[in-house]
Amino acid sequence: MVLKKKEIQVDAFFLDHQQLEKLQRFSKAEEQNLASLLLHCAQLNNGIQQIQCIKKIMPLVEKMGQNSACDPMVKACLDILGETYFSLGAKNPLKKVLASSLNGLPERFMTLAVQSFVCCLREELKTTDVYLYRKVLDNLASCMEDFSLGRASVKNLFEEVLQFLQKSLLDIQEENRKNHGNHIVQTQLMHDLLIAIKVSMMLVQKLQENIQGSLWKHHESFVWQSMCSLLKSSTNFLMDAVLLQTVQTTSGLAVILFTKTMYEPAEELPSLVSDLLLGSIKHTDVPAWFVSNCGTLCTEECPDSVLLFLCHGALAMLEWKNGSMGENGEKLLLDIASVLLSLSSELKESSMAMSLSRILAIWTNSAQAALVSGSPNLKIKLNGNSDIIGKLLEYIYTHWEHPLDAVRHQTKLIFKNLLQIHRTTITGSNEKSDPFFVRLIKHLLSLEWHVKGKYASLGCLVECVGTENILRLDTTIPVQILDVMNDQSLAPYASDLLETMFTNHKAHFTLSFQESTWIDQWHDIWVSPLLVILCEGNHDQTTYIIDYYLPKLLKCSPDSLSYMIRILQASADANLGSRSTRGALGALMACLRTARAHGHLELSTMMSNGLVSTECIKQGLVHQHNQVCIDALGLLCETHRSTEIVSMEEMQLIQFFMMYNLNSQSPSVRQQIGSLLRKLFCRIQESSQVLYKLEQNKTKQELLENSTKRHPLGILQQYKDFMSSVCDRLFEVLFPGSSHPTRFSALTILGSVAETFSVPKGQAQVFQLDQEIDSTRVRTLIQCFASTFEEVKVLAFGLLMKLRDVAFNLQDSENLALLFQAAVDLSTSTKPYDCVTASYLLNFLVHHKGLQHICLGKWLEHNPQMDENTSVSTVEKNTLAVIKLLLVNVEEEIFQAKKSLLQAAASFPMYGRVHCITGALQQLPSNKLTLVAEWKEMVARLILMSYKLSAVVSPVVQSSSPEGLIPMDSDSESAGRLQMILHEIQPQDTNYYFIQAKILKEHCKVESEKVADHRPMDNICTEMRGKERQTCDVTAQMVLVCCWRSMKEVSLLLGTLCKLLPSHAISEPSDGLITVEQVKNIGDYFKHHLLQSRHRGAFELAYAGFVQLTEMLSRCNSESLRKMPAQWLSGVLEEIKSCDPSSTLCATRRSAGIPFYIQALLASEPKKSKTDLLKMTMKELISLAAPLNESLSVIPQVHALNILRALFRDTRLGENIMPYVADGIQVAILGFTSPVWAVRNSSTLLFSALITRIFGVKRGKDENSKKNRMTGREFFSRFPSLYPFLLKQLEVVTNTLNSEAAELKIHPSLFLLLLILGRLYPSPMDGTYSALSMAPFVPFIIRCGHSPVYRSREMSGRALVPFVMVNEVPHTVLSLLEGLPDSTSPCIRQNNIHGTLLQVFHLLQSYLESKQLFSLGFQQGLGDIIACVGTKLWLAKRPNPCLVTRAAYLDVLVMLSTHLGKFQKQGMPLFGFWEEMNRVISDSELMSGIPYSSAVPGLIQYLQSITKLVIEVLLVTAGPDIQSSSSPVAKKIAKPPLSIVHLLHCEFHEVRLLALEAILLWLKQINSKQIAEEGGGVLCLLIDLEGALLTMALKEKNLQCFCKVLEILYTMDLRNVLPKTECSIKMNPNELLIWSLNIVDIANSTEVQSIALKFASKLVIHLLQNHQKISEEVLKTWVQLLVYFCGDEQQTEILLAAAEVLKSITSYLLINEKLILGLSDTLAMWKCVVLLLQNEDLVVRDAAAEVIQAALSEKKSSKGTEFALRVVNAPMALDLAFGILCELLQQWGEIRAGVPILLEWLLGDSDLKRDSETSALVILTTSCHLMLGSLHFCSLMEEDDYLFDKGEVNFWAEKLTHVRQLSKHLLQLISMTHLTLPDHGELDQLSRTALDQAQLVGHLLRVLPPTPEFSKTAEFTRLAIQNERISVCLKILNLLKSDDTCKNENPENY
Repeated sequence: MVLKKKEIQVDAFFLDHQQLEKLQRFSKAEEQNLASLLLHCAQLNNGIQQIQCIKKIMPLVEKMGQNSACDPMVKACLDILGETYFSLGAKNPLKKVLASSLNGLPERFMTLAVQSFVCCLREELKTTDVYLYRKVLDNLASCMEDFSLGRASVKNLFEEVLQFLQKSLLDIQEENRKNHGNHIVQTQLMHDLLIAIKVSMMLVQKLQENIQGSLWKHHESFVWQSMCSLLKSSTNFLMDAVLLQTVQTTSGLAVILFTKTMYEPAEELPSLVSDLLLGSIKHTDVPAWFVSNCGTLCTEECPDSVLLFLCHGALAMLEWKNGSMGENGEKLLLDIASVLLSLSSELKESSMAMSLSRILAIWTNSAQAALVSGSPNLKIKLNGNSDIIGKLLEYIYTHWEHPLDAVRHQTKLIFKNLLQIHRTTITGSNEKSDPFFVRLIKHLLSLEWHVKGKYASLGCLVECVGTENILRLDTTIPVQILDVMNDQSLAPYASDLLETMFTNHKAHFTLSFQESTWIDQWHDIWVSPLLVILCEGNHDQTTYIIDYYLPKLLKCSPDSLSYMIRILQASADANLGSRSTRGALGALMACLRTARAHGHLELSTMMSNGLVSTECIKQGLVHQHNQVCIDALGLLCETHRSTEIVSMEEMQLIQFFMMYNLNSQSPSVRQQIGSLLRKLFCRIQESSQVLYKLEQNKTKQELLENSTKRHPLGILQQYKDFMSSVCDRLFEVLFPGSSHPTRFSALTILGSVAETFSVPKGQAQVFQLDQEIDSTRVRTLIQCFASTFEEVKVLAFGLLMKLRDVAFNLQDSENLALLFQAAVDLSTSTKPYDCVTASYLLNFLVHHKGLQHICLGKWLEHNPQMDENTSVSTVEKNTLAVIKLLLVNVEEEIFQAKKSLLQAAASFPMYGRVHCITGALQQLPSNKLTLVAEWKEMVARLILMSYKLSAVVSPVVQSSSPEGLIPMDSDSESAGRLQMILHEIQPQDTNYYFIQAKILKEHCKVESEKVADHRPMDNICTEMRGKERQTCDVTAQMVLVCCWRSMKEVSLLLGTLCKLLPSHAISEPSDGLITVEQVKNIGDYFKHHLLQSRHRGAFELAYAGFVQLTEMLSRCNSESLRKMPAQWLSGVLEEIKSCDPSSTLCATRRSAGIPFYIQALLASEPKKSKTDLLKMTMKELISLAAPLNESLSVIPQVHALNILRALFRDTRLGENIMPYVADGIQVAILGFTSPVWAVRNSSTLLFSALITRIFGVKRGKDENSKKNRMTGREFFSRFPSLYPFLLKQLEVVTNTLNSEAAELKIHPSLFLLLLILGRLYPSPMDGTYSALSMAPFVPFIIRCGHSPVYRSREMSGRALVPFVMVNEVPHTVLSLLEGLPDSTSPCIRQNNIHGTLLQVFHLLQSYLESKQLFSLGFQQGLGDIIACVGTKLWLAKRPNPCLVTRAAYLDVLVMLSTHLGKFQKQGMPLFGFWEEMNRVISDSELMSGIPYSSAVPGLIQYLQSITKLVIEVLLVTAGPDIQSSSSPVAKKIAKPPLSIVHLLHCEFHEVRLLALEAILLWLKQINSKQIAEEGGGVLCLLIDLEGALLTMALKEKNLQCFCKVLEILYTMDLRNVLPKTECSIKMNPNELLIWSLNIVDIANSTEVQSIALKFASKLVIHLLQNHQKISEEVLKTWVQLLVYFCGDEQQTEILLAAAEVLKSITSYLLINEKLILGLSDTLAMWKCVVLLLQNEDLVVRDAAAEVIQAALSEKKSSKGTEFALRVVNAPMALDLAFGILCELLQQWGEIRAGVPILLEWLLGDSDLKRDSETSALVILTTSCHLMLGSLHFCSLMEEDDYLFDKGEVNFWAEKLTHVRQLSKHLLQLISMTHLTLPDHGELDQLSRTALDQAQLVGHLLRVLPPTPEFSKTAEFTRLAIQNERISVCLKILNLLKSDDTCKNENPENY
């Protein structure tokens, strides 16, 4: 949508009395002169009109005569114009307009004008107030910017201006020093200082001729001295680290500019700057004035930041073009580069890193400029192969993945400029074949695609050498990049690179070839891979490609759209997609949506050209794949023009969409639906405005008729009807029991409607929501407050607020009174979500004008004065009254709670009231309150109440064990334990139940006497009897919840109250509703609770309130308040350091609230400040966390580690915390070596937080994923201090490992070191320049493999891989293998062997998976490795006694076998290797029998490894290469020593499992035709396995193996399996079926049950289809099992198996023309389908929808070609299921028998059974007219009083949706077949049941309390649903019984 431009606001200027008088004196009434024009202008109040007026001045002046310059009127006017100019603000557009007008002043008036302006400027320069300097500075800047008069005035007053600037710099600096600590004032002064420096520079640059004259060179001259002063000040600012960085940067520019202006001879200047930067300046060579003013730069060693700013100054202020600085200039350029590069390793702070990258980018620009006219020497120095460019490339590779966007962006610019620099140095030679470029491309392509820097760099290279050259190296690059796009973090980079490539490629083709011959080739490369992925790719990948890539492709080549559509249309009907893929239909929808949204195609054109049909869009709108639905909806809603008229087809399709898609469980889908429909509504709204205008503007009528063929009023009426039907649908789905997703969607869309069609004054509106609202709908919306999901309450509240006038008018006062009563009751409910409901209800009701009269009257005494005061808003009056009422109640409850906390927790937990008070305060406009005195009193009472409540509940949350604090038992032991707790917390409660643990009973008496009962209790609850003598249990959980929620609400209330403090200076205490003293007390309260609470809920929420307070303090103007965070911080750090035994700080529970407290204080520090508090705190904490003195207490260390962890995890501290990461890592690793467990524990947590901080949040489950890693160069350049530290630590660790001592020494840090090192990897970009080489780590990591700890050896194996470059792998592997001992070696250390083998394994794995395959060097390296492996084969055989190392060696062999099996196709015959493998297998225990028990260490590992080897060898030897070879070795190999059957008979289940997994994999490959071309190698391995598998199935005891056997039998063809049953297991097929059904019944594993059910079902179908007899009983059992497995309570795996079974039987049993199973069983199966379609789990619903899809495609193939919905989502499938069922009943001729069964479904049999048990009791009770007051008579109605009640299990199913759909189809069936069943016994029974139900439900509804939707939500919903079911059922029953429909009935239907 196009946003309307905001109108510019212009402040008008006003003249004072004297000026106006002067003008009136000169103005003439009869004709307009200059004075009258100015007078008129001054009298206007609108700035824009004044601008118009000023523009008339110049034309008027130009008309004036030659002599008018002497006219006093002109002088007066020019004076006033000058005064006006200087009075206007710098940003006021009037100032610019005035300046540009005066620029056109005729020459004759110039002298006068200059005099006037000089006079005004002189006045300005007399300003002495520092805080008014800014205005003067702004005026000076404006004068010098494109304003000739202004510049002339400054020139005239040059010395005065210089003097003023000199003074202002010194004054502002002094004022800044005085205001130290006042951030707000200091920030303002810093900005003033910045402007002053900029104006000084401007003056020197713009008015150089004033300075450059000869006179000023005298050192006594005023100008010279002023310049010296400016230079000195700038130098001071540059060196002053306290100032803002921008001030220092600008000072760096100023120093160089002023020096350049003053220094002579000019050609010596570059040498001076060079010496300054290199620190080699000699005083003798430098003028004295420079030393005296810039002495600090010459004498001291300059800080790094100063050098950086000087470099910036030199680059920006010196002239680099045209070679004007000669050789010195070139030397300076190279010096700057080397200084900047050396600084890059020093400056790590984020702001400095950003500045450095920006300055380096400026350097590359300057270098390009210098090269154009530079010397040949410079070209050599800046060639791509030169030293400097090499170092710059190092910088780029180190920083291209920097966490800061700005640094990454500058890095890209630097790279781009470097390429240009190199191009400039090689002009004349062929760029595309230049070795530098070729090398770069190869390096970049060899990088992994997860390196983000690779994309931008390749993009820059493409622009240099062209896409063609890159594709020549690797044609699969486009596909590789598209594959990367399933990762959202990489998708934008990938799409940008692709765009660069295909745009460049297209341009290349266009230039090189004739028109259109190249387009097919271009499509093959860039479009075809895209279409394949769109159809078959996974959800994320397709989504990101559509979002990022498709629009760019269409923008580059709009003509490709027709090519895409043509290809997709051809396959759309065949490939409709599924729940996991979009298919061609989904891809088509996506392409059309993108095309329409970007204006490439209109929908009407698509429809008329047959690009897409309405049916096709319909299928898209209810597709099973969420995103296809969204794309189809997007196609309808998104257009390029926001006023395009919405067609009738679009409206009908939207209505169809809304029938089936509002109940989406995916939040993102709901969000997209909401946003797309909002676009549609905006389009309706905007196009309706166009139509209204057209209707008014009759002359354009014909034009419209030609374009739309519809009458405007007709279209508007259609709009109105459409919007009305949309609202009907949305309110309709807010029925009782509708799911949360449905409600959320409906309320969101209604909110959009209300917002879009809100009525601006005087504008016709096509639709108004409030006209659609009636009292029922208002009630429906209010009932949404009862939802347990807060987001639904928020949406309903927002909608009611938009409709509040209508809503209140439609509600009578009685109803409002009931709602108010409900809210007050809910505010004290024991269920936490009830108080949220109460808060929303109250917040809604306070907007009602009559609330005081209707509701509040009976609670509060009326205040008539308030009514008379009409200026007070309704909301304010009502809120005050409601808060007063709540406060009175909660104060009384706190008084009661002091007597008994247990009773409070059970009957009136106080947090609900406080929550409602906070809610009411939050929606109050605190800056517009009128009843200030009342509010002040209220705030004071609220604060007092908060403290009282906190005092009552804090003993529980501050106890050391808050979770169990309650007197639960009366036995002496637990009473004693309680005594200890109570003694520890010294609670405020003194009532005696705390002193002696007892069971409480409370009677109706008000004084609530308590009677002790010493009966021992079985349950763990304390009983209490309430006022109606009902029993209620008080569990420990209830007491705790009452207490911590009360603490939470108090914290949030106090946080909210703090916000009432006005942010401006508090001079009058009456200004704010809350005083400074109160704020200080609240701060102390938070401090106390954060530092002492033990319960996480309590301190986390105290933190939420405290953050509100600290944020307010940092912005506050009162100095005492502003300094409080710093005081609190130093106080708590002192307390931690002091380690006082009496300290109440909690040292367990990760220091409880202390880290939160410190986090809140630090996060509130202004982001742009110098973060002094953070720096101070981090310094303190790091010194505490790594104590130098071991004897100190460990508690401060533990606290420091816990706090550091919290700070490193806090995202708000952002990059400011990064400089401390290296110290943090050191502290964590050293802490890990502590002898104290608490320190080690906290160190581990800190280490984990730091790993996440450095390497990012882990997104996937793969522990070894390459995403959360970085190159060693990047890691060590960001944390340089870790390089020596980690190296030293590794050395220490490995020294302990290699000691020959007998005892084991295990160093604790080893694990952490390997964890970090394993996350680093070398980059192929690593050059020779890096001082931080990874090589020194390699020998240490290899030695870590000798650790006695298994896990450490494993990690050292993984950690070594990243440190060895791919081309180094063969050499490293060979040296590792050679280091292994021979069988004859005297000393064999198995740990060392194992570690080495793991390292070999991981290195080989990475090598074999790398991209280096099939190169000559690779094959050579592999050959050497195989030869070397052969020499150490004894380690895999029996001479090696250690099974673990044998297994490790076998793993290496298995990996080699797997990869060599693949290479055999490339013609690498390795017969010798396979022969060796056969020998290893023959030698193994698998052949000779296993002499060990499974308890032998490593045996299982060994057996698994040898089994894998056997399987690999079997696969290879069965292959055609060996089987068909004639060589004798091959024939020997072709007979493997072991067969697969041998493995199946092994006694160890691990071996059997591996064999079974291999068989299953082979079977699946054969079934999916993956290996047909391999000449049946695998097929021969599977021959005659059926018998062995059947035998195994009966005998297998291991669960996993049994599952696999069943799965294999299920996958096999039953025609091969069943003939073998007799001979192998002595069963016939029927017995096998009974056996498998028995397994289903008795198995206790879901996995076994699901696979056995699938196998049994496959058997059933097979036997039925082959007309083999199955007994009725067996079939019945099967059906019952299937029905049982479709129940809601079953696990997902079983439900999915049931859905798969139902899908497989669809065509044969469910929709067969013959009823094979009989009606009741078939309908039972259909009921299973219906149940699964309403399951809560989306996967299950989707699987069940496939049953309907199978039925639909069967129908389509039998009926022919018309379009039918086939791939549908569950809601649509449910509707279709009922439709198909009704059709089938007709087809089977079973309507009479079928309809009553469906009516039973409609009535809901489960509810009937449960309710009928209670109905007799209820009716009996009512007939006896017993007292029914307390409603506790009916178990149906009684909710269990659990604290966290889950209610219904299924949150998705909507009973009424299913009822409405079924009744719709039943009514259609009855009307179509004219069915009546007047004398049907079953129906009569049904009628009676339904009428009984109706009576029962009616009664139960009547006896519910008022507003049951809030007080008894679950019962009310259940009864409302049952009520609708009964009424629908009775309606249909009455239809069936009536005789009127009997006419023309067709007897064949029955």
